[in-house]
Amino acid sequence: MQNRSTLFSHLGLLLCFALSFSTLGFSAQPPHIILVMADDQGYGDCGYTGHPFIKTPHLDDMAKHSVVFDRFHAAAPVCSPTRAAVLTGRHPIRTNVPNHGHYLRPQEITIAEALKKTGYLTAHFGKWHIGSVQKESPTCPGAQGFDHWLTGLNFFDRDPYLSLNGSHQQFKGQGSVITMDHALAHLKKHAASQPTFTVIWFPSPHDPHRETSANSELYKGKPHAGYFQEITLLDEQVGRLRQTLRDLNIEKETLLWYTSDNGGLVKESSGGREKKGSIYQGGLRVPSLLEYPARFQPNTVSTPSSSSDIYPTLLALSKTTVENQPILDGIDLTPFIEGKQTVRLKPLAFWHLFTDGQATFSDRFIKQLMEAQQAGKETPLPERLLKNVKEFPTYSKKSHQKGHAALTDWPYKVHAIYNKKKTTWELYNLEEDPMETTNLAPEDPDHLSDLKSKLTTWQKSVLRSHEGKDYLR
Repeated sequence: MQNRSTLFSHLGLLLCFALSFSTLGFSAQPPHIILVMADDQGYGDCGYTGHPFIKTPHLDDMAKHSVVFDRFHAAAPVCSPTRAAVLTGRHPIRTNVPNHGHYLRPQEITIAEALKKTGYLTAHFGKWHIGSVQKESPTCPGAQGFDHWLTGLNFFDRDPYLSLNGSHQQFKGQGSVITMDHALAHLKKHAASQPTFTVIWFPSPHDPHRETSANSELYKGKPHAGYFQEITLLDEQVGRLRQTLRDLNIEKETLLWYTSDNGGLVKESSGGREKKGSIYQGGLRVPSLLEYPARFQPNTVSTPSSSSDIYPTLLALSKTTVENQPILDGIDLTPFIEGKQTVRLKPLAFWHLFTDGQATFSDRFIKQLMEAQQAGKETPLPERLLKNVKEFPTYSKKSHQKGHAALTDWPYKVHAIYNKKKTTWELYNLEEDPMETTNLAPEDPDHLSDLKSKLTTWQKSVLRSHEGKDYLR
């Protein structure tokens, strides 16, 4: 009897512990993880960020229930590099994606590969733009850790040609809706049986803005109406996603992270100086919302953060470890979310126009692949299987001085603008001057010298990675 009583006592303690654990907002089960990314939505292009007329009711509601990162930056001011950073936690140049259209090296460890090893079912829906969509390529989503994928090479809109696990097909309808349709079908089929990792990378609001929201008359007569139409369309899709999570009764145990790949297309609402294509704040600052009710209460994180931080944060939250992890530029944001830390010790660094971008025509290329596949012919685009991922450049001991680089060590941000004859240095205090209008470089040599040194040291590390030195283990 005594043993029996002791057993019941122990079971009671375990039950109380489990209930307490749940009450504190922790779960013994790994969360479902969903990463959603817009293509060219700026920080100010949401209702919750203060846009004067745009309709984003679902994102606005999500913001009320989320961790809001109000100083979140894309890793680059154009799409492909930021996508590489999200998947790896590393600056894009390290991974061989210095500009749009370049391919992620197969040696890189992606978050999909890491989570797959810990039991996650992984899937990618939407825009890829960091590799091939040919199944035989080591740069396709399937070779980068995704079990299932419906993917376009670049942005797409109506009646797109997409690759379904390497089977090239044309789909009828709006690309952003098709993307969400397949993502929701995947979640409905699999979310009850195992933890899922789902990437939804919308093709909108990238131009030429052929998609529309449910109200095609919305914004009629306003400048940039097509752009704002597509943002409202994305908002509608986010609403569908959040409703489906509630219908499946998994909304509390799902980590849903929404952001954009670079600054917006409209200067006036970009949230800073300039817009997409610039590493002034307007080209980098983007919306970022993390909704995870089982773990985090709604709050705002004002510490600067970036898309490179997504990878290490997800590793921490899913309790996933990675062997032989190459150097990371991102950090785990959990301590900032939980209020345990407010000062970022690792600066944010950016480097654009390191090299030129490469054009990628999604519909044109996938249509060619589809026709060849249907005819039983070899690929008509063999050069798109690998591109230059096996090439490892070498650099001199001096920094590769090209393009435009910047480093933020809050509240200061230094810019290095390179040309053939000289380097122009600019220094701004973002807290006092968020629009980067007053160059402090001439009058603040101490801060300028400190940040120049940090930027140069970081650039040398990045070039070493681009040479392939991180893979020599």
